[in-house]
Amino acid sequence: MAQIASEALVERLIDWGVDTVFGLPGDGINGIMEGLRRHRDKLEFVLVHHEEAAAFMATAHAKATGRIGVCLATSGPGGIHLLNGLYDAKLDHVPVLAITGMQETSLLGTGYQQEVALDRLFADVAEYDMMISNPVQIPAVTDMAIRTAYARRGVAHITIPNDIQVADAGADPWQHVAPASNPKTSAVYLAAPGLPAAQEIQRLADFLNDGEKIAILAGAGSLHAREELLAVAEALGAPIVKTLPGKAAVPDDSPYTTGGIGLLGTRPSEDLMDEIDTLLMVGTNFPYTKHLPQKAVRCAQIEADPARAGARIPTELPVVGDAKETLRAVLPLLKQRTSDDFLKKYQQEMNTWRGKMAALEDAERDPIAPQYLMSAISELAADDAIVTCDSGTIATWAARHWTIRGERQFYLSGNLATMAPGLPYAIGIQHAFPGRQVIAFVGDGGFAMLMAEFLTAIKHNLPVKVVINNNNSLGQILWEQMVLGYPEYGVRHSEPFADYAAFATANGALGAKVIAPGEVKPAIARALNHPGPALVDVNVNPAEPPLPGKVEYEQAKKFALAFLRGQPHRATIATTLLKDRIQQFGS
Repeated sequence: MAQIASEALVERLIDWGVDTVFGLPGDGINGIMEGLRRHRDKLEFVLVHHEEAAAFMATAHAKATGRIGVCLATSGPGGIHLLNGLYDAKLDHVPVLAITGMQETSLLGTGYQQEVALDRLFADVAEYDMMISNPVQIPAVTDMAIRTAYARRGVAHITIPNDIQVADAGADPWQHVAPASNPKTSAVYLAAPGLPAAQEIQRLADFLNDGEKIAILAGAGSLHAREELLAVAEALGAPIVKTLPGKAAVPDDSPYTTGGIGLLGTRPSEDLMDEIDTLLMVGTNFPYTKHLPQKAVRCAQIEADPARAGARIPTELPVVGDAKETLRAVLPLLKQRTSDDFLKKYQQEMNTWRGKMAALEDAERDPIAPQYLMSAISELAADDAIVTCDSGTIATWAARHWTIRGERQFYLSGNLATMAPGLPYAIGIQHAFPGRQVIAFVGDGGFAMLMAEFLTAIKHNLPVKVVINNNNSLGQILWEQMVLGYPEYGVRHSEPFADYAAFATANGALGAKVIAPGEVKPAIARALNHPGPALVDVNVNPAEPPLPGKVEYEQAKKFALAFLRGQPHRATIATTLLKDRIQQFGS
């Protein structure tokens, strides 16, 4: 059987170490599907139910493994559906390759069915974006796409017309003098140098040695540098603040961390940013500058991308390099602090904060407190469990009540903060790590968007555990409306609460519906111990507010104004707030 051009694409992916493609077939990629079929012993195709989920799975695969994620969609609407997941990859700087189909070259520009210029549509999301017009382009273009995705930590896109997909792999009908061809050696990617020059390391050491009240802000780029972060924190007597994507950088019970920052962060982290004179940003381009120091502080930033170094606040010393290698090199040059008074102050604040958070994890509260639900998951999950999370109020509960210990990890849509990635993230990561416990902590809104992907987990026998924080509303928007001073509108679904457990059970998975506090832990334990996919749907209190670590006067004022303007559930919300305060003060 003659080799078709799509096989050249598939073989080049295999050369690059790609072992999985997430996607959904269509008539615009039938040739590519045939190429995958012919090489199914070396490259697995994971059939999904929605192209958006395929892009999320590829993104999660890249985040969790460090290797390029690959997704596939047909021409027109199929390619359009990829975009949300691809923007998630773009904004969180992870390498993903999107492959799409296109109408036959003879039809382009004629308004044929489903004709969408996907190369133009993807121009903003993709670092590399190319439509194939000749079969012999394919190997070299695939190399360029993957190399660019790795080098620029972003999205690459290749779109291939139908007739090119099934053409002879070596066909060059125009008889070019020097047709594009793939290198004869194995595919390689030369990583950028990870260690800054010696003089830059010395400058960073001098900068840190001069600081008195120092904090470290650690992001996703430092997830692989835990030991180095803790060693530098010890030498400097510096608390470590973590961005949400960087939550797993150091354990949550470490004496060196004050936890998260921003609306989902802690009061000690907010206070710390007001007091420091020196800030070291490591592997983060944290966008919410209102939560960074508002007074003049000296700032250094270790950043892999020169374009992002110094992009957020005035930065005296931008250092381009890998977080782990840079911290390891600077550590011997740091002067050990003779006083740890500054660090001890924030250790005491964190002890108080942890007590307040623990007080909200009340097993007796009815309706069920979402803080208790997340704490139950944290208590029962394995020490190497991976939690994926959607955006919304659930991100607050996960940020504060999912405890990083051991080799636990945590993934969510960081900068895009889109709804619905939690379930496909879990599937993509479970596929990459079949022996790890993977838990999707999702809201009812996000789950409903891509719930058919739970069928993907069932059909591929992936033992993903899904826990739905079901408040029957768009909870984050509810509170955002009130913080603006307006009564909530259009954010709650009518009762009854949906029963997603019945959907799981009907399709052969373990499903459990939880409506009483005493049912939470038994249901979670049963799901975690189940050998296959499991789903626990928990009705939680929709009146539980995701309050920021430090409530500002203007926020409180507008919150009260929403009550005065006729907030429809003010009595229930006020009761919940009162219970929260009583429990926190009681701790």
